[in-house]
Amino acid sequence: MDDDDAKTYLHDDLRSVRNSILSKVDGLTEYDVRRPLTRTGTNVLGLIKHLTLSEARYLGDIFGRPYPEPIPNFSDPHYSNRDTLWVTERESRGDVLDGYRRACAHADVTIEALPINATGFVPWWPQPDVQLFNVMVHVLTETTRHAGHADILREQLDEVAASNLETADDDWAAHRLRIEAAARTAASDR
Repeated sequence: MDDDDAKTYLHDDLRSVRNSILSKVDGLTEYDVRRPLTRTGTNVLGLIKHLTLSEARYLGDIFGRPYPEPIPNFSDPHYSNRDTLWVTERESRGDVLDGYRRACAHADVTIEALPINATGFVPWWPQPDVQLFNVMVHVLTETTRHAGHADILREQLDEVAASNLETADDDWAAHRLRIEAAARTAASDR
């Protein structure tokens, strides 16, 4: 695989997972799209807001293409990653989704304009001198990880993830019972 093929492959995968995570808000109420579903407050819309920062920072600033909208600065002494993982009542769903789309479009221009071996600098990484390839893999990994989180959150909300599978709901209930029995048996055998 040559460099152009590798870049195209990674970029296509990134576009696909971006669409997947955006689809996780479809049909959700304002409450459900924002509500904390884990002990740490993880929520579907907050994941998208967080990924906006990843796209803007990693596929913008790192390659000398500052994102044109204000984004939190990692070096700010008041910066907290947890603040990028939730959406205030003043931020609309549309604003967050549009912001993500704009950050992705900005990132796409970076990816399309630069060769895969273009150099960038990530001061908070242990090896800060990077290539576009490294950063594309990082952003794809980050986006895929959070899309998986969104799948689980969405399943908690309305079982959309489970209903997309080709097995009847009754089969899932029986499957879950088998897993529970195996877990209890394994725990009692130890």
